[in-house]
Amino acid sequence: MNPTIIPRLSDPTYDRLVAAMQWQIPDVFNMGSACADVAPPDSVALVTVGGDGRRTTTTFAELSRWSDQLAGALKARGVGRGDRVGVVAPQSLETGLSHLAVWKLGAISLPLASLFGPDALGYRLQDAGARLALVSPENVAKVREASPGLELMVMDDDFWPELHACEAIPPVSTLAEDPAFLIYTSGTTGPPKGALHAHRTLFGHLPAFELFYEYAPRPDDVIWTPADWAWIGGLMDVLIPAWYHGMTVLTTPPGFDPHEAIDLMVQHQVTCAFLPPTALKMMRAANAGSSNLQLRAIFTGGEPLGAEMLGWAETNLGARVNEGYGQTEANIVVGNCASTWPVKPGSMGRPIPGHQVVVLDDSGTPAVGEVGELAVRAPDPVMMIEYWNQPEATAGRYRDGWLLTGDLGREDNDGYLWFVSRKDDIISSGGYRIGPGEIEESLMGHEAVALCAVVGVPDEIRGQVPAAYVVLNEGFISSDPLAEELQQHVRVRLAAHEVPRHVIFVADLPRTTTGKILRMELQRIFDQE
Repeated sequence: MNPTIIPRLSDPTYDRLVAAMQWQIPDVFNMGSACADVAPPDSVALVTVGGDGRRTTTTFAELSRWSDQLAGALKARGVGRGDRVGVVAPQSLETGLSHLAVWKLGAISLPLASLFGPDALGYRLQDAGARLALVSPENVAKVREASPGLELMVMDDDFWPELHACEAIPPVSTLAEDPAFLIYTSGTTGPPKGALHAHRTLFGHLPAFELFYEYAPRPDDVIWTPADWAWIGGLMDVLIPAWYHGMTVLTTPPGFDPHEAIDLMVQHQVTCAFLPPTALKMMRAANAGSSNLQLRAIFTGGEPLGAEMLGWAETNLGARVNEGYGQTEANIVVGNCASTWPVKPGSMGRPIPGHQVVVLDDSGTPAVGEVGELAVRAPDPVMMIEYWNQPEATAGRYRDGWLLTGDLGREDNDGYLWFVSRKDDIISSGGYRIGPGEIEESLMGHEAVALCAVVGVPDEIRGQVPAAYVVLNEGFISSDPLAEELQQHVRVRLAAHEVPRHVIFVADLPRTTTGKILRMELQRIFDQE
C-alpha cells in the first residue's frame, strides 16, 4: 500500500500536525502507476452501479492490467509523451481507466464534462491541441461537431475488444514535475484558462484528503461522490487519492436525487462522501436522511455553509461535515478535520498542514482581522505548473512568492479563514464593502429558502445594492409579504446595509458545470428586466 502523508500521532492537534508534517515527494513518480499498480491485487477498486441498479466490481489487479492495455491501445493510435488526450465521459470504469492509461504513457489527460455543449468542448479541445479524445457514446455527436477532425476512441461495444487485443505496456518513467493533466477553470469571468498540473499534485492533495475524511484510509472504506470526475473536485478530491490509498470507490450514473442518494449510501455502506453544497441543500430541502448510514465523514466545498446547514447534516446524515476550500489552480489547501480541531460554522477552516495560506492586505502583507485577498505560498506541490500557453496570465497570479486566488477573505485571531467573496463579486454600496456569502448564509437560515444567491445591482444613490435570487422550499409561495419577511430576517440578523433591496423568486439558479452559481448571469438578467 502507498503510505499516508499526514502523521498518525497518538494525540493529534492542529499545531502538532503542522509541526510534524513534511513533504516527501520522489523525483520520479507516475500517478497512473501509483494509483493502479500498488494496492493489493484482489482488493476492490471500483463498484459500478448501473442505471438498472445492477452492481459490478473491478479489482486493482484488473485496474492495473486494463490500464496497461488501454495505454497500449492509445500508443497504437499514435499517442505519445506530452500529447493531450480529451476524456469526455461521465463517472465510469472507462473514465477512470482513461486517465490512468494516459498518465502511464506520459501523456496529458484533459478532463471534460459531459454537460458541456459543442462550443465549450470545441474551445477546450482546440486550445489544448488535443491529439485524441476518449468519448462515451452519448457525447460522440457533440465532440464531432466541436472538433470535426479529432480522432476519437469511443467507449462503446468496440472499446473493450480493442483494449483486450492490445499488448499491455509498462508505464513510462515520468518525473514528479512532468505534466499529467490539463483542467480548465469554470470560466465565470472571461474565457476558461487551462491549469496544467504535474504528477506531484497528487501529493499536494493527500493531506486534505486524509483529514477531510477523518484519517482515511481505514479498513473497509467506501467513498462516493455525485460530482463529475471531470471537475477537479470529483477527480482529485475523491477518485485519484482514493485509488492511491487502495480504497473502494463507488460510481453511479449522472444525476442526483436526494432520497436515492441516501438509499445508495445505505445499501453500499459508504463511509466517506464528497457532497457539494448544492447536493446537501437539496437533501435538506427534501428532508432526506437515515439512521442506517455508515458515514464517518462528509466533505464539502465550493461555497460556505452555515451552522444550521451543518447541524442538519450531522443530525440527519450521522456525520460531521468537513468544509474545505481550493481552486482549480491550487486545490483543497484550507479546511477542517472535526475530530482534531474545532469547526467554526461559516468559516472555511484552517490551512491544511503542509500548505501556507494567508490573507494579504493592499500592500501585499499578511494581515489578521481585515478583509484581503487569500493567497497560497509558492512553491506548493498542489499548485499548477502554469496556465496553458498563457505566460502573462500565469505571471499575473503570483506576487512576491504568493499565488493570488482572486478571492477575498478574512483571518480571525484563531487562524481560521473566512470566505468573503470573489474579488469581482464584492458589492460596493454607499461606502460599504459587502460580501454576498454572509447574506446568503442568513437567508438560508429561513425555513422558506431552499437555495439563494446574492449579487450587486446598480442603484442611483448607493452605487450598488444587494439583490437576492431565491428558490423556495416546497409549501411556500412567492409573494411580496414573503419578500419583506426575508428582508426583515436579514435586517435583524446582519445589518441594515446588507438587507437585499430586491428579492426575486426563481425556479432555479444558473450554475457552472461544477455547481458554482453564475453571479454574472444573475446580474445580466437583472439588467435586462
